[in-house]
Amino acid sequence: MKKPIFRSLAKVNKLLLPSFTKRELDISKASKLQLAIIGWRAFVTINSLD
Repeated sequence: MKKPIFRSLAKVNKLLLPSFTKRELDISKASKLQLAIIGWRAFVTINSLD
């Protein structure tokens, strides 16, 4: 039941949220907001793959 929700969230994340790997962001220099976005994207991705 939750898998389709996370898959659609992953698609929305890909469209709306910035990709920090393309910008070559250094994690040690990331702001709190950037870390929160990275964490959210990772959470959604992990749950969409289960």
